[in-house]
Amino acid sequence: MEELGGPEVLQLKECPDPAPGPGELVVDIDFSGINFMDTGTRSGFSVPGNPPFVPGVEGAGRVTAIGEGVSGFAIGDRVAWAYVHGSYAERIAVPAAQVVPVPDDIPSDTAAATMMQGLTAHHFVTESAPLAEGETALVHSAAGGVGRIVTQLLKLRGARVIGLVSREEKVQAAKAAGADEVLVSSGGDFVDRVKDLTDGEGVHAVFDGGGAATFWSSAEVLRRVGTLVYYGPLIGDIPTVRLFDLPKSIKLTYAVFADHIHNRELLLQHTGDLFDKIREGKLQIDISECYPLGAAEQAHADIESRRTSGKLLLDPSR
Repeated sequence: MEELGGPEVLQLKECPDPAPGPGELVVDIDFSGINFMDTGTRSGFSVPGNPPFVPGVEGAGRVTAIGEGVSGFAIGDRVAWAYVHGSYAERIAVPAAQVVPVPDDIPSDTAAATMMQGLTAHHFVTESAPLAEGETALVHSAAGGVGRIVTQLLKLRGARVIGLVSREEKVQAAKAAGADEVLVSSGGDFVDRVKDLTDGEGVHAVFDGGGAATFWSSAEVLRRVGTLVYYGPLIGDIPTVRLFDLPKSIKLTYAVFADHIHNRELLLQHTGDLFDKIREGKLQIDISECYPLGAAEQAHADIESRRTSGKLLLDPSR
């Protein structure tokens, strides 16, 4: 990226090979993850610095060089990472403290697709709003990458899930993830239907990645002291919230990745549980499309269109 802007600012360019600094690994990337937050980086919502820079924060690949002071890794090890800027590339230098080993029975594309969205969903379900068996959640974008994982993890806890999707053709994907009921809504018009499905009581938690247009409707469908897990600031204006406007003593949380996965122990704990669930067949990571590295512009246009479901990846070998 030479400048901020629309998808067209993403251009393929040759750059010097990275060398590992102290505490770093150099990794040949097998797959890079595409996240909606990357569109915010591109447009200037949250950037690692002034352009030019390489976007992307997630990927998986093989270690090709090891920096001074790094132990526990060997050349050829398969690793994955999240929140390392510069991941839309063939090769990257990553802090060793931010990578996790990829088990032999987890494919690299699955590992890359698990890191950001999987860690986010896992934190939501285990810490932000750890629902108990029999409790009910409303999951926005239930056919999307985060939404599908949240839905599956909630069902493993015994919760009931009402899924929201933006288009009729996404209903089946949400049901396949385990949603008990699925509603089609492109805005905040779901309140009455959710209340009907909960006998007027509302839900125990809402996982809202739908943006500003859905924030207050999500608050309205919560029951007393319910939890609104909000993660949609890139879609529309960020809501301005006055404390006394929040109804029914609800709780509001916005999870920043650096806060909820704030040390290596937690990183290994969360990813270990995710990989175990994938291995055991309890969690499916749905990859909907894999683009050549040079097609990042098209990938961003597709994810911003809201037509996609599941995880999008870049393949630097193509």
